[in-house]
Amino acid sequence: MYLPSFSTALADSAFPFNWIHDAIRLFVVYLAAFFNASPQSIEALGSNSSGEYLIGLGIGDVTGPVVETNMMGYAYLPQTDTGLHMRQRSRAFIVADASNPSERVLFINSDICMGDTGIRRTILSSLQSSYGDLYTAANTALVGTHAHSGVGGYLENLLPQVTSLGYVNATAAAIVSGTLKAIADAHNSLVPGNLKLGNTTLLNANRNRSPSAYLANPEWERAMYEGNQDTTVTVLGFENADGDATGLLSFFPVHGTSLYENNTLVSGDNKGMAAWMYESYIEPSSMPGNNSFVAGFVQSNVGDTTPNTLGAYCESPGKPWDGQPCEFEHSTCGNRTEDCHGRGPGFNISDFESNRIIGQAQFEATRTVMEGSNMTAVSGSVKSAHVYLDMTNYSFALPNGTLARTCPAALGYSFAGGTTDGPGAFDFIQGDNSSQSQNPFWEVVKRFITPAPSEEQIACHHPKPILLNSGYNHKPYDWSPGTVDVQMMRVGQFVILVMPGELTTMAGRRMRNALRAKLIAEGVLDDRAYVVIAGPANTYGHYITTREEYGVQRYEGASTIFGPATLDAYIHKYSELVPYLGDSAAGMPSSNAAPPEQTSKAISLQTSVVVDNPPIFKHFGDVLVDVESNTYHTGDTVAARFVGANPRNNLRLEGTFLTVDRQTNSGWVVVRTDSHPSTTYQWNRTSKVLGTSTVDIRWTIEDGTPAGTYRITYYGDSKSLLGSISAFTGESSSFTVR
Repeated sequence: MYLPSFSTALADSAFPFNWIHDAIRLFVVYLAAFFNASPQSIEALGSNSSGEYLIGLGIGDVTGPVVETNMMGYAYLPQTDTGLHMRQRSRAFIVADASNPSERVLFINSDICMGDTGIRRTILSSLQSSYGDLYTAANTALVGTHAHSGVGGYLENLLPQVTSLGYVNATAAAIVSGTLKAIADAHNSLVPGNLKLGNTTLLNANRNRSPSAYLANPEWERAMYEGNQDTTVTVLGFENADGDATGLLSFFPVHGTSLYENNTLVSGDNKGMAAWMYESYIEPSSMPGNNSFVAGFVQSNVGDTTPNTLGAYCESPGKPWDGQPCEFEHSTCGNRTEDCHGRGPGFNISDFESNRIIGQAQFEATRTVMEGSNMTAVSGSVKSAHVYLDMTNYSFALPNGTLARTCPAALGYSFAGGTTDGPGAFDFIQGDNSSQSQNPFWEVVKRFITPAPSEEQIACHHPKPILLNSGYNHKPYDWSPGTVDVQMMRVGQFVILVMPGELTTMAGRRMRNALRAKLIAEGVLDDRAYVVIAGPANTYGHYITTREEYGVQRYEGASTIFGPATLDAYIHKYSELVPYLGDSAAGMPSSNAAPPEQTSKAISLQTSVVVDNPPIFKHFGDVLVDVESNTYHTGDTVAARFVGANPRNNLRLEGTFLTVDRQTNSGWVVVRTDSHPSTTYQWNRTSKVLGTSTVDIRWTIEDGTPAGTYRITYYGDSKSLLGSISAFTGESSSFTVR
């Protein structure tokens, strides 16, 4: 799983000759921010005066190879995909100043685990060719929903590629092409419109998975909040000039781990489910991906959250601790991590039911906001600011004048301990920051993987005991990022902190509070300022904890790769960008160099499809196991098995591997595709030598399905020994739904 002291930055004043005045002003504003910290008040946003924008929305299919490819998120080698639950999609949102359309932002919310430097670089290069300087590194954000059930192998650095056997170009190409399609649709659909803002509280849809680390934060700070996870859903609604809703962005922190690491069906997890629910609610007759209303469910300060809301329990049959809650500080069962698993709300049914419940909770909370009467108009300038920041040795002053710096990337022992969403293996556990307690075997083994850390590196990362000194490993190419994207977007009073990593709950609170206070103190915004976090985006810089949580060295602290000053560094650098969001701001902030390109160096060990063959006396698409009955009812599952071919031959982007068809007076009509959560597509290789395979298609009949005659259709593509690809179809017998 590559999940991996409040700062004020007074020294960053844009007016050095008025430093004392600004320091006093900023201190007062920060106090106000602290004592009115959560949730931010929509009532404080002022009147409903409308500021008109140009808005455009689009959606594109980014589903990579759904078989024979490791999935991204859990870093679990056996989790190789075998089929499809729901397609992954990118959703693009463009907002431009109607009076100055060159001032615009492009926000991409994609059903991938996290944004990536290489993917973003390729997208920006294509946008430059198509639109010139309209979409740039400064105003374009690539944000992942952090789904752990998507296709892997697309990240540019080597470490996340280990379990995917290197770089998977097909995955990356699908993400790029689908995202560019979404952007083109958004760009071509720009029309005058308005934005509105609202929020609500959502309970029982997330939980803190590292509560012992959260408790390390100061008691006075924890007392400011009702719980150890954020429960605010913030909704930015899009509407046309007639006042009709056209889309939304909904921000809420919950890990995309509703589907467990033993799941092998590609899916958008709970945020992909929420998006499908909302889009199909607005346009029930549209097939997924063909909708004009676009709903983006955005990840926020997700680091220590989990959708497994029932808690973590020991699953150790035959052991005395079986069924008991996991040990609190280290999340262990019998002093080992492997049997400690989080349980979602649908645990007694399936993780897919948990996924539905958490997705539906986000959908319903968002709908409550969108259909309520308390949303406030967004008005004001459209601005963005961006720099590249070299985090390998970033030196800066803390508010008290103390110098601090970040470190070249390194991962601690607890990184290998995993989390309750996806436990680690061997004898690694969370929350152990003593190098003396580590197994000496791993002390030897790790030096064959990454260079031994220097005394300076050890001191910089203290108290993290370093397992992987990845920042010093550049062969055959960089294992971890060194330079990250620091980006902010402003639309009126609404500001998005686009983060290159996963902030924990308290880290996110400190980040939001500090930047909101800075925006007000600098006069960029008044007390209407509303700040949200979006990430992991653009570059994956792993985790961002508070300094206190870092000291506990649970998974999140061990995965804070740039050391204990990481959060302070981001608060400092993002604060420096604040003046560039002002109404009359001009120029660009100074920046480090962009990170070096890695994709051309990438290694891939995934073999290509050699050949597909049907069994003797059979043809592709032939039905091997037909539907069992002539008649089905709501809640029943209809299944059929076909002679298959490898779906890697054709990803069928913007298409489908299956349909459920209903017979009408004018012929067969498609009513379900492989993007509906009621269907699943599963591929099975029956003989590598002969090149034979089967495909199982299932449809669980939903409530409200009209009575009638139906069939299942399979769409496949076979590869000959000479390399040609041929499309084919297969059809089940018809059956009746009563």
